[in-house]
Amino acid sequence: MHSSLPFMTKSVGDNVSLILLNDFKLQWKAIREDFLQSVDRVGESGYLILGSEVQLFESDLSRYWGLNYAVGCASGLDAIEIGLRTLNLKLGEKVITTPLSAFATTLAILRAGGIPVFCDVDDSGLLDLELVENILFENQDIKFLLPVHLYGQALNLKKLQRLKEVYSLNILEDCAQAIGSKSFGKPTGSVGQVAATSFYPTKNLGCYGDGGALLTNTKEIADAAKCIRDYGQTQKYTHSVFGLNSRLDELQAAVLRTALLPRLAEWSETRKQIAAYYQKYISSSHIKLLPTPEGTESSWHLFPIEVISHRENLMNYLRNSNISSGIHYPGLIPDQPIFNTESSQYRFEIKTELTRAHRFTRTQLSLPIHPFLKEEEIRKIVNVCNSWKP
Repeated sequence: MHSSLPFMTKSVGDNVSLILLNDFKLQWKAIREDFLQSVDRVGESGYLILGSEVQLFESDLSRYWGLNYAVGCASGLDAIEIGLRTLNLKLGEKVITTPLSAFATTLAILRAGGIPVFCDVDDSGLLDLELVENILFENQDIKFLLPVHLYGQALNLKKLQRLKEVYSLNILEDCAQAIGSKSFGKPTGSVGQVAATSFYPTKNLGCYGDGGALLTNTKEIADAAKCIRDYGQTQKYTHSVFGLNSRLDELQAAVLRTALLPRLAEWSETRKQIAAYYQKYISSSHIKLLPTPEGTESSWHLFPIEVISHRENLMNYLRNSNISSGIHYPGLIPDQPIFNTESSQYRFEIKTELTRAHRFTRTQLSLPIHPFLKEEEIRKIVNVCNSWKP
């Protein structure tokens, strides 16, 4: 048995036989009092939509992130769409993005009127910026780039900054899995004109329902986003642009601000130390640990591994040991049925071979990593992984 884990605190609640990817019951026990106080505060205020709680949370979130402005909205999907629209994406314009992500990344491009252009990923699962540069060099009419900081890993922001400058790019960084992640000391979302994040419950900062936000250093972008999220109103009953109904409500903002955001730094540190333990002690020759990109300080939204062969066998082996696991993602976005029926009206382009992206769909597996894992559970996960044989 390995040495003890001094960073682990005493677990909240009763022992649970199944080790979960996310344990919302234990999270509830940890935040219940602050959560209920938040709900009571909103109820007492009499304001339920776009009141002071949203404003205060936006201020706290932008300060935490290190960017000037945050604009709350109804989902991470909406945050990306609104962000693209604030960057004046025109109908039919092309947007380079990753084929390996949640479908919402591409769906936002389609909803904003763009055409997704897919490029392969690197060995960390992140958009391959060397291949992106080749595409940009050969297609200098493309002016939009939507990279995803996948699994909590940060793309190389030095390279991203250079691409932005050389090719005069409009960049929206999808940071839904990477709040708190950094590249060479800079936070994700700080190179692009816009960053988008999600508060879906499984995220490192997830609410008790749905929600999202976009962040920016530019006041004009923030103002435009606030207009779009609220029916396109520049003032009450004056609709100046084509808008959405995409408002983060007061209850979710209150809970995020006072029950969840204040705990994020501590929970993120626990994730980092669990990840370090996995990296040190998972030693199976049948499992490949993903490389961490140069300069990355990951927030470890997920702990992805590659299973060299027989991934389903490992999943079953873990399940029989009462350990949950997940695949992120089992299919590539351009392979989805929405693009591949005779009647499909949605255009897309693939500019490179998607060799590594396809490999991830066959080999990637996510192990449990969340701040409520117990010391004995972490050890068990390592031991089960190391004892498995295909």
